[in-house]
Amino acid sequence: MRNIRGGASPMMIGRESELRRLTQLAASREPAVAIIAGEPGIGKTRLVQELLAGLPAETVVLVGRAEPGSLSRPYEVLLDAVDSHPEVDEEQLAALADPQRSPVERLHTGLAILTGLVGDSPAVIVFEDLHWVDSESAALFERIADRRGPRLLVGTYRSDEVSRRRPVAGLLAQMERRHAVTHVRLDRLTPSQTAAMLAAATGGPASLRAATALHHRTGGNPFFLEELLRALPGYDVEALVEQPLPWSLADVLRRQVDDLDPVSHRIVEAAAVLGHRIPFDLLAEVTGAGEDELIAVLRDLVTRGVLLESGEDEFAFRHALVREAIADQMLGRQRRRLHETALDVLLKKDSDPAMVAHHARGAGRYDDLVDAARRGAVLYLSIGSAYQALQLAEMGLDEQPDDPGLLASAARAAWLAGLLDDALRYGRRWRDLAGTTTDRAESLYLLVRIAWESRETGEMQTLTQEIETLIAQLPPGAEQARAMTAIAQSAYFRDEPEASVLWSDRALVLAEQFNLPAVRLAALVEKGSALIERPNTAATGRTILAGLVDEAEKAGEWVLAARALNVLVHGEPPTSQAEHAETLERMRVDAERAGFESLSVATYFQGRARLAMWAGDLRAAIAALEEGREQDRSYRRRGRWADYHGFFLAGLYLEAGELDRVEQVIADLATLPSNPPSAIPGLTFHLACRRGDLPLAETILDEFLTALQEQTWRAGDHAHDLISAALEAGLPAHRLDQMAAALLDPHTWDAYRTLVDAQLASAHGRHAEALTGYLSIVDAHTLGPATRGTARVGAAHCLLAADRRDEAAAQAEAAGLLLAEWRGWRVAQLDHVRARLGMAPADAEPAVTGLAALTPREREVAVLISDGLTNTDLARRLYISPKTAAVHVSNILRKLGVSSRTEVGDAVGRHGVL
Repeated sequence: MRNIRGGASPMMIGRESELRRLTQLAASREPAVAIIAGEPGIGKTRLVQELLAGLPAETVVLVGRAEPGSLSRPYEVLLDAVDSHPEVDEEQLAALADPQRSPVERLHTGLAILTGLVGDSPAVIVFEDLHWVDSESAALFERIADRRGPRLLVGTYRSDEVSRRRPVAGLLAQMERRHAVTHVRLDRLTPSQTAAMLAAATGGPASLRAATALHHRTGGNPFFLEELLRALPGYDVEALVEQPLPWSLADVLRRQVDDLDPVSHRIVEAAAVLGHRIPFDLLAEVTGAGEDELIAVLRDLVTRGVLLESGEDEFAFRHALVREAIADQMLGRQRRRLHETALDVLLKKDSDPAMVAHHARGAGRYDDLVDAARRGAVLYLSIGSAYQALQLAEMGLDEQPDDPGLLASAARAAWLAGLLDDALRYGRRWRDLAGTTTDRAESLYLLVRIAWESRETGEMQTLTQEIETLIAQLPPGAEQARAMTAIAQSAYFRDEPEASVLWSDRALVLAEQFNLPAVRLAALVEKGSALIERPNTAATGRTILAGLVDEAEKAGEWVLAARALNVLVHGEPPTSQAEHAETLERMRVDAERAGFESLSVATYFQGRARLAMWAGDLRAAIAALEEGREQDRSYRRRGRWADYHGFFLAGLYLEAGELDRVEQVIADLATLPSNPPSAIPGLTFHLACRRGDLPLAETILDEFLTALQEQTWRAGDHAHDLISAALEAGLPAHRLDQMAAALLDPHTWDAYRTLVDAQLASAHGRHAEALTGYLSIVDAHTLGPATRGTARVGAAHCLLAADRRDEAAAQAEAAGLLLAEWRGWRVAQLDHVRARLGMAPADAEPAVTGLAALTPREREVAVLISDGLTNTDLARRLYISPKTAAVHVSNILRKLGVSSRTEVGDAVGRHGVL
């Protein structure tokens, strides 16, 4: 196999599904054709390389590549492919290249060369860069596709370089008509995939800011990103954001416009200076070009793939780096004049503040820049473009670092974008420079939220005390009401729902008195969220939150609407799965409109997982969290957003019995600062129990119970899971009681408390008491299907202890329906009960039952039982031991689903002679 050309990324990110499709085609040992399309640098070559690297050793591999100018060199691709194969007959090569021979003869020669190399072996044949291919190679590609045999034919091409003048256009049309072609379209990397590529290259997660900036700069093109990384030894990703383009990359990019005529070159330079979005009218005014002339130039630039039409009378560079490369080679004075001209045009109109700020900075007119930054940051926050708002605010702060309005916008935008360190820095400075009590109250409200997300409990307490001091200094009114909602929020985050309700009510009184609709909505969100935490007030809390969502959306308070919907999604579920899914999607939409990254992305995946759990589908729940975690893990985050899905996912892995995966997640989480004190010990204890390591479980339990004392909240599902694990591990009864006392509190939901009490009663041998508890919750709405299934399994176990087999079987059947899409320890418990009842495992194929299930020997024994023979009689009649006779009888009873020898006789009598 010849070497793949250089330039491919050293790691492949985001192409797993495409590689899987191609690998399946190669493994099928059937003739197949795959066409891979994408722009330059998108990773076509890397995908082919990964495919070839995974092929079995016996696979014949041929890779040929077309070059610019191949149109005049017949069979260029085949000649390139066989270049490293000295066994090819020289006379055949000469015949292939002989222009005196007929086209048909040369084509058959090419096919003969391939046949000689491949024979009947499995093969993968690759034609790279079909957009440059000569017509003879195109015809050869088509004829190879017609051949039978275990071979995969792969072609790659740049979709933006296909035209009627090139043979590839006809080839693609012919292939589509005559063959079943697998099309593989490679798109640009997403922001999370760009972050993953940075993490793979540097050995550690990248900051959200750096990953976002580099994704924007490279447009998600893997080749461009790799070239930037190569240009900066040591991979200081933060520095890479502002690093000048390496010469090699700039040269590649500028080649796209090197052959333009002077007028077109002047226009493309002006477009490069105008920025990311290029309005037609602005470009016309800046360049002085006439409409027809400008249309002609723009059409040519679009055809070349330099520009694309991004909107109505608006254009953009296909790659931001092309714009950067063109602008970098212009003189500073040249760029400044174009910026000044554009700024003067924009200031005469109601223009986008971001464009005004961009040109004001380029023109050195800093008063105009700051004014545009103030207006633009507020505007972009209002439409949910948090990252753009932050960029504008920071642009203004570079000139006016103490501007309270810019600091407020920067703090809010950074928080919404998930940049907690930046949000904290700007929020503190906003508070310290606040010129009004309103600003101070607003800054403290935001800082409380940031401290909670950062898991800075001490700072949250300090901020709360500062707000209380501020309230005492303020007269009744808007500022005092806003400060009260800040304390309500802090109390809610510190797991003090009663205090949160108290402060919310105080704020609501002032909101009513002084007509403060925004404060009223904020206070209602805090009150409803707090009420929903307690079982006896949860319904009231849900009513409050559900009632304010419409009002918040109409008022444009997208953050409040998203927060309310998020609490509804993660609280007690509605009776309708469709309603639950609709609420989740609505939350995501509102969060996106607010630019609220943590709710629109991270929390959304947890919502999907919970939705799957309430549908009883464990695999779907795990898949949702794995997808969310995969998107998050390449970013460097802090506080509660650092590996946000890890704890939840570890719990689901424990449910499924995927214990090695649990161990890996625990190891990942242990590297993070600021984990809740009981989190790692709790997971470690749970894992030890599921692995049956009783000594380790006993040791870790004390550490866990000590850490649990620092935790102000308790969760019934957490208690049930850990008690279940401890029961499986065989912890002594007094340790179980100790755990229950620590894990439950007066606010635990009744259904979970009853479930745990029933588990303990059963463990202590009080089966009648346990049965009463289990049966009281088998239809409890607050328990998910899997937990209700476990309650029914517990009930079946208790019924078996009382020898009430029919009732136990009914409970087992009902549990099987609830656990049909589950797996792990709950299903194992169900299978154990079913086995005791003589039933097949829950996931077994429908089994033959009744008399038909008996073996010939068992049928013979059944007839003798119906005649009244005892086990001793059976042993004597059949020349077997009494013990063997007893085994036969036991099997017959189980398979017939009966409990006595008389019932066996009845079954035989009903069905006649066996």
